[in-house]
Amino acid sequence: MDVSVIIPAYNRLWCLPRAIESCRNTVCKTEIIVVDDGSTDGTWEWLQGQADIISVKQENQGQTYAINKGFSVARGQYIRFLDSDDFLTTGIIDAQYQSAINGNAQLVCSRVDNYKQSTGEITICPEITHWEDFLEIQLSNTYGSHFLGMLFHRSLVEKTPRRPDFAFREDRMFLLEIALLNPKMELVEGCAGYWVQHDQQMQGNYSGLQSQTVNWQHLKIYQRILGKLEAEGRLLPQYKKAACTILWPLAHWIAKNHIQAANSVVQWINELDPEFVIPDAGITGLMYRKLGFTFTERLLKLRRFFKYGWE
Repeated sequence: MDVSVIIPAYNRLWCLPRAIESCRNTVCKTEIIVVDDGSTDGTWEWLQGQADIISVKQENQGQTYAINKGFSVARGQYIRFLDSDDFLTTGIIDAQYQSAINGNAQLVCSRVDNYKQSTGEITICPEITHWEDFLEIQLSNTYGSHFLGMLFHRSLVEKTPRRPDFAFREDRMFLLEIALLNPKMELVEGCAGYWVQHDQQMQGNYSGLQSQTVNWQHLKIYQRILGKLEAEGRLLPQYKKAACTILWPLAHWIAKNHIQAANSVVQWINELDPEFVIPDAGITGLMYRKLGFTFTERLLKLRRFFKYGWE
């Protein structure tokens, strides 16, 4: 088998057929694996009528477990992951697979565009023409494509299983751990697929304790990755600067509930990059620079209170 496409699904029968259809009719030998994570909307029953699909059923455990379950039965030399609400462009599986074979690559990347489900509006993202350092890109808040635009050699996936302990940010952890391996890469120009935005997305519905957990997991990921780089003598200045572009906004989100923990993140930023420049513009940026992080965050909290009430 040339390529295995792994699609985790939970109550997404409204979009799953579109995702599956986008993976069909390839020249290379492709298997489509759908893992039904305990859906109650008829997903499993619908899958039984799809003769060309490898269907796996499990009790509801979450997307990360579903992905790992799918990989356990995958036979492809190359692996791609596709969320059930997203879809690929015609021909991209063949184009990326051929690029991988021609270049003996472990990882092939293309850009991913945004698709608004309610209107069909497409936002075109930056073209990927060259990435000098995949790890630096993934550490930073610059455009780093999306895993649905990537084709992975199965040996990479075997070394970096998806991590349930980082369930809310496991895709970020996965790509960073892939980047640590310094894989041989090829780039294929054009759009690989569409990241679909809709009302049911997890990213748009985090709140309360769940939101705090997301922030905590994000911070722990960067502590782990930078700690590993430091232990291996690979924590280069560009990696420190790249990480700070993520850690700064993360400190702001953490400060909404834990100002002391947020202060620790800001101190870490200053240690990583003593020349770090606060990126915020306008009044907010001026407040951070003149009044300091803690005082500014307290003022911002007061403003939120008067505008929205207690969160």
